[in-house]
Amino acid sequence: MFRFLVRRVLGALVILLIISAVTFWLFYAIPRDPATMSCGKNCTPDMLAQIRKNLGIDHPVPVQYWEWLKGVFVGRDYAGFGHCDAPCLGYSFANREPVLGTIMDRLPLTLSLAFGAAVVFLVFGVGAGMLAAVKQGKWQDKVASSASLLGSSLQIYFVGYLAMYLFVAKLGILDNPSYTPLTQDPAAWASGLLLPWLVLAIIFTANYTRMARSQLVEQLSEDYVRTARAKGLSSRNVFFRFAWRGAMGPIVTVFGIDLGTLIGGAIITEYTFSLQGIGRLAVDSVDKSDLPMVLGVTLLSAGAIVFFNIIVDAVYALIDPRIRLA
Repeated sequence: MFRFLVRRVLGALVILLIISAVTFWLFYAIPRDPATMSCGKNCTPDMLAQIRKNLGIDHPVPVQYWEWLKGVFVGRDYAGFGHCDAPCLGYSFANREPVLGTIMDRLPLTLSLAFGAAVVFLVFGVGAGMLAAVKQGKWQDKVASSASLLGSSLQIYFVGYLAMYLFVAKLGILDNPSYTPLTQDPAAWASGLLLPWLVLAIIFTANYTRMARSQLVEQLSEDYVRTARAKGLSSRNVFFRFAWRGAMGPIVTVFGIDLGTLIGGAIITEYTFSLQGIGRLAVDSVDKSDLPMVLGVTLLSAGAIVFFNIIVDAVYALIDPRIRLA
């Protein structure tokens, strides 16, 4: 396990390095110059040169990338901002604020949104899939399957606005979506994010219901499950000890990817509910050609997906004893 984790972490660092280099290169393929955008209408060549120096973009692209990469590990000096301690992701071109500080300010909201929604859609989705598999062919199975088919055809922006109108504006039974830090007021934190959690759950639950049902139905028909029943084990014991463990692998894999993606930023959800999280920060940064912020958010998103993939592989081995990590 230790060798596996070391190997995967090293591989993750290489992946993040490649992603940062590609993002850096793609940014300069865009014909928008951040220095020119910041200079204003009465810009002079001297002012433009000074802005480029302050932003750290007065060198060739490979040199800029090396300086940025070095700053991540050892810090960096900026002409217009002073010294930036490691890990230094630079300063935003748009608001002149430290990239890392801005991301850390937005991250708690995104984490709250991601983990809260994940708990809801995992519990309800897997629960409905379990019920459908146990009651295969009965009305419970038909209801769960039909609901999952309907849920998978819905879109967040449609369900989100409809839910806002119905439960907030019309009925007034839910609070308008907002973010309050958990440590400040747990009740306000939960009530402000409840509607986004439920909307995300509707979309994701459908996938987990179908996946849990199909995996459990397949496992319940396996020879080793029939053998366990023939030996006199109870239905509950057979279900949870054998069929359930065999079905959990693919579910855990998809869950890790979904959770990493949500932490990287639920862009449509945050825009729908006017939440200032990582996803909205990413879109705004791209719109403003804010390279340091784009790089920071991209690395966070990629890092979250890679990290949870490593966790998923480790958990997969614990769930299924047939899998061994070298």
